[in-house]
Order: sequence, then structure tokens, then C-alpha cells
Amino acid sequence: MVFIVRTLFVVGNIICFIVNTLVNWFLPRKPPTYPPIQDALLLKSVGELVVELRQRKITSEQLVQAYITRIQAVNESLNAVLDHRFEQAIKEAQHADSLIAKTNDEQLIALFRRYPLLGIPFTVKESAGVKGLSFVVGNIHRMNVKCERDNEIVERLRSAGCIPLLVSANPELCMSYETNTIMNGKCRNPYDLNRVSGGSSGGEGALNGAGASLFGFGSDIGGSIRLPSMFCGVYGHKPTGGFLSVKGSFPYSDDPNFAQFLASGPITRFARDLPILLQVMAGEDVKKLRFDEPVPLKNIKIYYAHSFDGLAALLHQPTDHAIQVAIIRAAKYFEKCGVTTEHIKLDKFVHAREIGLRALTELKGIPSITNLAEPKIETLFWQLILSLFGRSPHNRDAIFMELMSMKKSYISDGKAKEFHAEREVVRAELVKMLGDNGVLFLPTFPTSAFAFHTSTFNLVGVDLMLMFNILGFPATHVPMGLDHRGLPIGFQVVAAPYQDKLCLQIAGELEAAFGGWVPPLKHDIKT
Repeated sequence: MVFIVRTLFVVGNIICFIVNTLVNWFLPRKPPTYPPIQDALLLKSVGELVVELRQRKITSEQLVQAYITRIQAVNESLNAVLDHRFEQAIKEAQHADSLIAKTNDEQLIALFRRYPLLGIPFTVKESAGVKGLSFVVGNIHRMNVKCERDNEIVERLRSAGCIPLLVSANPELCMSYETNTIMNGKCRNPYDLNRVSGGSSGGEGALNGAGASLFGFGSDIGGSIRLPSMFCGVYGHKPTGGFLSVKGSFPYSDDPNFAQFLASGPITRFARDLPILLQVMAGEDVKKLRFDEPVPLKNIKIYYAHSFDGLAALLHQPTDHAIQVAIIRAAKYFEKCGVTTEHIKLDKFVHAREIGLRALTELKGIPSITNLAEPKIETLFWQLILSLFGRSPHNRDAIFMELMSMKKSYISDGKAKEFHAEREVVRAELVKMLGDNGVLFLPTFPTSAFAFHTSTFNLVGVDLMLMFNILGFPATHVPMGLDHRGLPIGFQVVAAPYQDKLCLQIAGELEAAFGGWVPPLKHDIKT
């Protein structure tokens, strides 16, 4: 059975390579049709804006309105917004301004201690859940469903003074690397409108990449924060497994492994904001991350790899040359800074795809796209066939993933036990190797953004993202410029569990060294 699965992987890699090559040769680039950024407020980080709000140099209403205006300017091109609360957000911004206006300097310090992100707007992936807004998650059986209460982390952000503006696009039940649903259509990449923004936090990736969100809140069970961050040229952090609550998200499962595999986290253009955001999202639990015990840069050890060798390369999608170069450039930069680096082989991750997919398919209580308690496999096969001709109400990837789940990824129970044992060995080896001062540079995904309707083929590139959800390790996607097609590239920085601060520290260092987010269009700031 595993032989058949691996044969399919080899065939899938070949098909994927051919499809992506043909797309890159023949699909014309469709540059952004939305305007460049014209308001300087949109180029400031959360940290900078909090200071300006405290100093009364700007108002929350100005800031919120600037982002609403930008969202309205880009969304016709991107199709990233599913539902919004702009009027309520303006009222909440006015309330924040009134609190700031009526306090003296001493009271202002106390006010921002209580509400550290007072007046700061943000956007939210629809599946995460914002009270009163759309909670359909691309499924026809949930049409017109509204969220009854805020996601726990959204609630925590609001308690810190943040103002949610909208909920953004995601694929059906978040089961695709392409945010493109029957109900809402394509969410487009801000750098090339003919390509995907990624999934499943595709709307957040698109809005952040276009400079239309100060920061976004997403979720990640197999790269769903990191992939849109890569495709859209921004930073995305998947925290340590189980660290942040995922209650209030949909789909949701009471399976104890679900809260370990699915991670909530931030997406942003500014690496320097990641520690601020993670601390607010974590609340009292932030103590587990020991931000108050910084690790000097010279004491960090970097391990890096960019591709599989030998026969293993046949089972895995090849990494684009530009991404390989980005990883090497980053490693060489740190070498010049006096940091110890080591190139390693990816032999530990040869079975990452099988380990990850089997672990996901063992989750219990995940709802069916059909809304049936026990859907029949022949029903799903029929829907898969219909989807090939655009006749199914469901997305092909969602159908395919549910079929894989029903058939346990076509991996026998005996082999699954071997993979589980191998998973624990890999986890122990990585924990020992990384310790409390090591990080790993790996491709987030093998290629830059692919074309619409090709995500099923590109599922073969899931392994190095999904593996760290299953292992529970924190991982941050770091943008490293654009490739020759003008599409964002980058890689992920991985650390041992609860060493998230190392990922964020390295991301900040790379932002300072290489510039971080590259806007899709040159700014046209109006003075």
C-alpha cells in the first residue's frame, strides 16, 4: 500500500513539475490593477503607531479610516473580503480617541498599560470567527451563517484595544492551498492577479501583501499561515503547537490532537511587530515563551537545508533555485555576523508527507463538506468527478482531502504505527539538535505562487510545512524579496517547542538586513 502511495507521489511530482513549468512559460503575468499606497500611515508598524497614538500625533479614527480606504481600493482586484464591520470600527476608533483625549499624561500611561494596542485595526480570517460577521467558510450548507461569538484570540486582541475591520477569504472548510470557492470565487495574489494568494489564510495573505491590513489573524494546520505569507511576500508565524487557543474556529474538533496540530497566529508586513502581537495573543501564557530571557545573536546556531538529495528527491517537489539562493544568502549573512551555521541533509524528513497526512486523517470529529454525519465514499467520488467539470457545489481540494481522510491516506494501520514511531524519533532528534538556541532554515514551499486550479497537483509540496504542525514546533515564514517573475519568495525559520522567540528574533534580523516586505507597486505618498 505504501509503495502505491509513493508511486503516486512520484507521478504527482512529475505532473506538478510539468504543470508548473507550462504555467510559468505560457501564463501571462497580470500586474496589480489597484493603486499604489498613497497614505504614509499605511507604512508604519504597530509599534510605531502605538507610540504616535500615545503621543496624540494621530487618532485611531484616522488610522482606521486609512485602512478602510485602502481595503476598498484593493478589494475589487483581490476579492479578499467576505464581510466587514467598517461602521462599527469607526465608532470603536472614535471611542478609543475619546479615552485618549480625556486623560492626562500620567493616566495615559495607565490606559495603554491596560489596553496596549488601543485603537489599532486588524483583519481576521473568516474561519477564525468574529461575532456578527460571516462564518460560512466556503460551504454551501452554511450559507448565511453568522458567527455567534468572537474566537478566543480575537476576543483577547479586542480586550487589548484592537479593532477588527473584517473577515477575509478562505477555501471551503480551509481544505486547500488555493483560496477559490464556488460561493465567493478567486482570492487573487497581490503581485500577479493570475495566481493564487495561497491557503487557507489566503485573504489575509492578499490584504497584508497589498498593504491593506496592519496585521492579520489566521490559522495553520498544514501551512495555512506560512504559505499565504510566502505567496504574498509577508511574515507569518505558526506558534508552538497548542500554545494559542483555537476555540471559536471552524472547522473544530474535540480530538485532543486537533488543538496541537492547528495553530492560531499573526500575519504582518513587519517582522518587528511579531513579538508584540504574539505577546498580546498569548496573554498570561506568554511566560511559557520566556521573552524576558533573550538569547544573544552570537549564541544562536543555525542549521539550514534547501532540497532533498538522491532517490529521496524523486519523492519531493524540487525547490526553486531562487528559494535555495535565499536560504544560502541568509545563512552566509549570519556567518559574517559571527553566528555558527551548518548545512544539513533533509534525510530526517523523507517520510514527512506520509507522517503528516496520516496524522491529519486520524483526527476525529472533523465535519464533512457534505453536511452528512456519515457520507458515503461513492458520494464523494461522484462529487470529485463533477468538480472536474465545475458541476459540484464543493471545491475539488476539499473533496479530495475528505476522501484521503476516509481512506486514511491509503496507509495501512501497521505502517501508520511505524510512521508514528518515526515521528517521535524525529521529534526527539530535532529537540536535541535545536535545544534552546538553535534554529532551522527550510523552504516554506518549493515554488513561488502557482496558478489557479493547480493546487491539487501542488499538494505534493506540503511536507515541510505540515511536518512542523504534527511535531508542534514553531515556524515563521520570512520574505526574502522577489523572483525573476516578480513573485515573492522566502523560507521558514523553525525552532524547538516554546522557543518561538528565536524564530521571531531571526525574522527581525533578516528584515533589518534584507528589507522584508517588498510592495507590489512603488508607493506614491501624497504629502
